[in-house]
Amino acid sequence: MKILVFTEKPFAPAAVKAIENAINAAGAEMKLVERGTREDLLKAVADANALIVRSDKIDGAVMDAAPELKVIVRAGAGYDNIDLAVATAHGICVMNTPGQNSNAVAELVFGMVVMMVRNQYNGTSGTELKGKSLGIYAFGQVGRNVARIAKGFGMDVTALDLFVKDEVMEAEGVKPLHTPEELFEQNQFVSLHIPATPQTRGSIGYDLVMRMPKGGVLINTARKEVIDEAGLLRALKEREDLRYVSDIKPDNAQEMLDACAARVFFTPKKMGAQTAEANFNAGVAAAEQSIAYLRDGWNKYQVNK
Repeated sequence: MKILVFTEKPFAPAAVKAIENAINAAGAEMKLVERGTREDLLKAVADANALIVRSDKIDGAVMDAAPELKVIVRAGAGYDNIDLAVATAHGICVMNTPGQNSNAVAELVFGMVVMMVRNQYNGTSGTELKGKSLGIYAFGQVGRNVARIAKGFGMDVTALDLFVKDEVMEAEGVKPLHTPEELFEQNQFVSLHIPATPQTRGSIGYDLVMRMPKGGVLINTARKEVIDEAGLLRALKEREDLRYVSDIKPDNAQEMLDACAARVFFTPKKMGAQTAEANFNAGVAAAEQSIAYLRDGWNKYQVNK
């Protein structure tokens, strides 16, 4: 078994060592390519049985160049960087590693929120989170960790997820909602954790954001594609009480900053999973899942069919 670890954004050294140990312990061979070009990927994948990636784009050309490839594992939750339909056509299993980055992303949500409600620490009087309302859009692993932390702040938490039963949310002290309109109307803070799909791309825009109560804060640690950026900018311009924070810089970031710099914040690059712990956990999980699939056909986290 040959497992290729290809990452434009490298794993931490400790994670690389742990991944290598897991692969070697299974009697497999690891090939590591860090900060490689697309040409490097097409060459390296030629004899790989498994491919571990992070945010690297894996399309049909990559799969065409990999006749021995059986499984691709995305070290992380999101997998929109992998062409699932093409993978299915090639008979390749695609998996993600859900839950490994979830606490890291949830903590970043509150790091950005606290900074924003304290006016980016500019010395002026801000507000507290205790007693405020938070709506979580998608109640997966990240959303559940966001709810856990929010309750520690003393916030009132609601959530929208059509794939999660009401009683599951209620068991965790979260009030279920059933439409995006309800979510935005009833919450001073809305945290997005939806994937980028044909149904969700561009779905968060002017009409929804304008429904938020006075002083509303929209938090996006999901995907920039779910935002209608022109619509969001229009809402921010029309309502000077609204704020937006994200670990994904929008395409119109400069225009947003020029129009309302004190009310928006973006990290330089996507940072939700950028902790030593998440980096380590996701990498090792990806290695173990690759081995389990090649050895036993284990595919619990398969995302293509």
